[in-house]
Amino acid sequence: MIDPRLHVLRMVASHGTVTAAARALNYTPSAVSHQLRSLARELDVTLLVQEGRGVRLTPAARTLLAHADELYARWEEMKAELATASGRGLGTLRLCGFSTAAATLLPPVAQQLRTTHPETVVQIIEADPEECFDLLLADHADVAVVVATSALPPSVDPRFDQEPLLDDPLDVLLPTDHPLAHETSVRLDQTAAEPWILDRPGRPYHQLVISACNDAGFTPAIAHRATEWETAAALVAAGLGIAMIPRLARLPAGYAVARVQLHGDPSPSRHILTSVRRGSAQYPEIATTLEALRSTASRSMESLGSCEDPPGQQRQHPAE
Repeated sequence: MIDPRLHVLRMVASHGTVTAAARALNYTPSAVSHQLRSLARELDVTLLVQEGRGVRLTPAARTLLAHADELYARWEEMKAELATASGRGLGTLRLCGFSTAAATLLPPVAQQLRTTHPETVVQIIEADPEECFDLLLADHADVAVVVATSALPPSVDPRFDQEPLLDDPLDVLLPTDHPLAHETSVRLDQTAAEPWILDRPGRPYHQLVISACNDAGFTPAIAHRATEWETAAALVAAGLGIAMIPRLARLPAGYAVARVQLHGDPSPSRHILTSVRRGSAQYPEIATTLEALRSTASRSMESLGSCEDPPGQQRQHPAE
């Protein structure tokens, strides 16, 4: 068995403070501090140095972490091999993902797992991308589906195995009486004079739209801010502005809005990834999940194709 104090050190390194690591581990801060002091005494090194409200890892801690990451990856591989050889399953498989993934990708995968692994209990957790990686590292989730952002661990992070899943194009959401609403596709610069509905600054969607508009030669005039797609659709339907919406995102019926595909350069899209703890991908249930996610993602994008006629999503009018 791997010394559990190494896991505590990994969590402190990931979260930056003892308090945040304790929260993620469901420990008290004093328990986390005690374990790290005990580990430091045993190894006769200093592991952490207080720096403002956070802590700084010493060179000894970084050396220890590099070995710990390798140990945990090998441990996951060993457990996966034993599970495969013995036919013993995980018992509970925990899937986490951001809102669109939790609504469109994870449910059909969970349904498939009920058939292929009926003895396994499947749990779905909706979480923001950064939180998904926290859940994986804390062993509170087994498979994550996330949108790639600069805030996430890099693809070479030794703690995780990350793989591209799909690119999710963004479409323009317009009122149905807008002059461009019945076009098959539009260029982004055709929307330069429109008022825009965006998420709050600092959020990945906000930066994606701002960057795309800047690349198209204009700065969007932000009229309103909305976090939920349904809120954005309501504002667009009321003629208060236009928005971008990922093709995978579903909208409830009843809004007088049209989704129109973007063509030309730029044509922004969200890059969606899967991630698991490094070494765990060979667990039978996890391997099945990753394959099911790839199949589900492929079918989803094929069924949506362009946004000319996504089932139940494209030309939406108020219910009669």
